[in-house]
Amino acid sequence: MNDNRPVNLDLFTIKQPLPAIASITHRISGIILFVGVGILIYFWDQSLSSEASFTALQETMANPLVKFILWGVVSALLYHFVAGIKHLVMDFGIGETLEGADIAAKLVIGISAVLIIFAGVCIW
Repeated sequence: MNDNRPVNLDLFTIKQPLPAIASITHRISGIILFVGVGILIYFWDQSLSSEASFTALQETMANPLVKFILWGVVSALLYHFVAGIKHLVMDFGIGETLEGADIAAKLVIGISAVLIIFAGVCIW
């Protein structure tokens, strides 16, 4: 079998459409959440163990690196939530066309950006 088609294995040179980028980012945010839930459960455990561990956690949360990690996990949660709502709406048959998918991807990115900025303001 002669296959003379060009093969492009460099994914960074392929121009992805916006709905594909939104979908890939949704999957990445799910992976971040999988790891981040462990961090959040640890923080929750420390806050409920005793008054001393709660005070120690407050001091830890004052560290800018810890705030940045917390903001990253919250950002992943917000993006994953908004993109999940988009998928639920698409399950009802709304936005299944190419134009609808493009509009929905723009809405997901825009709404998520606003929520992520708001979360950053609240955390910092």
